[in-house]
Amino acid sequence: MAFWSSTSVFTSKVPRKILFMFTLSLSVTYLFYSLMSCYNSFQFQENYVYQGRLVTEETTFVTLREKLYSTSSQGYLDEEFIERTATEQTIAVSSVRNSVGIDERTAGWARAQAATTSSSMSRAAAAVAGEHPEFSTTDSELRRVVNCTSDYGVKKLPQAIIIGVKKGGTRALLEALRVHPDVRAVGNEPHFFDRNYERGLDWYRELMPSTLEGQITMEKTPSYFVTNSAPKRIHSMARDIKLIIVVRNPVTRAISDYTQTLSKRPEIPTFEVLAFKNRTLGLIDASWSALRIGIYALHLESWMQYFPLSQMHFVSGERLIVDPSGEMAKVQDFLGLKRIVTDKHFYFNKTKGFPCLKKPEDSSTPRCLGKSKGRTHPKIDPDVIRRLHKFYKPFNMMFYQMTGQNFQWELEEDGNSPGSRD
Repeated sequence: MAFWSSTSVFTSKVPRKILFMFTLSLSVTYLFYSLMSCYNSFQFQENYVYQGRLVTEETTFVTLREKLYSTSSQGYLDEEFIERTATEQTIAVSSVRNSVGIDERTAGWARAQAATTSSSMSRAAAAVAGEHPEFSTTDSELRRVVNCTSDYGVKKLPQAIIIGVKKGGTRALLEALRVHPDVRAVGNEPHFFDRNYERGLDWYRELMPSTLEGQITMEKTPSYFVTNSAPKRIHSMARDIKLIIVVRNPVTRAISDYTQTLSKRPEIPTFEVLAFKNRTLGLIDASWSALRIGIYALHLESWMQYFPLSQMHFVSGERLIVDPSGEMAKVQDFLGLKRIVTDKHFYFNKTKGFPCLKKPEDSSTPRCLGKSKGRTHPKIDPDVIRRLHKFYKPFNMMFYQMTGQNFQWELEEDGNSPGSRD
């Protein structure tokens, strides 16, 4: 009797043990493949980011990181990876439901899976020890890297802001900076410090893209430069923030500003009418926003009350057109970044009249600014241009003195300079 009783207890426990082993094996296997996928991601980043490996023409690092972060910024999800994960989960649930009738063959399969997991773990340990295989650059692997790293990214307040100026070349600069793998930037202008400040810093932070350790969060809103309250507000958020100001000959900048408005409101008066309070007496209307923005020294004075010049970098809008790689080198140095964006990333678009980014390997078209950029300026009376140059000259001299840079705008006495497009 005692024999049969002990046998009954034994047979009732065996299925539970086998079920437990089977479930545990599935869990360990699923966890292992998830960790291995993310491990490959961090192995790649550790080699190329945290160890500071030099990037040369022969390496594929720039191309890979461009693909990685361009897909990440678009919120791309790997459908194949999601489908495979869902399938594995379905199989696991189905197996548990049917595990009441599990037999010895299933138990053997579970042991085989455990052995496979152990073997894979050994290979992973060997990889950590330095036996790194050659990195594969397939698109599916890059998308899996995005899925892993995006979970670990965090939203941060910006460490750098392009604060101005309107129609100076801020969009071109931002798009060139976004090529850099260590820069994550908001595409649209948040207008937080001039229009949405009452929404609070939490709202502002949520607009920012997720970043990894070592990456810089950025945004650009050109109207900040001429907003009186912006310097104090930005300083209260981060007193050590880096500020970038793209400046351009005030005369061509004003014409570009007018050209943009004219494209939206064809009924507005001519540039000559808006520029003068009294054309006969030659009285310039400095209250017109298109002209007032170009008095850079006036606006810079407000910023220098809160930030030292060491935290500001001035980009020449004219040189950004004729020598984009040279200006980008200075900006990358200012931000503490490696000089990854170079002349190989640009080509000159004769139709638009300014440089465009060369097409990425996974795209069929170049990355050029939209139709709203590159408009030809209307013909302006040369006498008006001469009078405006005369008006701006003392302010320009003061700006040169404040920044310690000579932008040589006095050499441009006509509207046919490299900056004569919108």
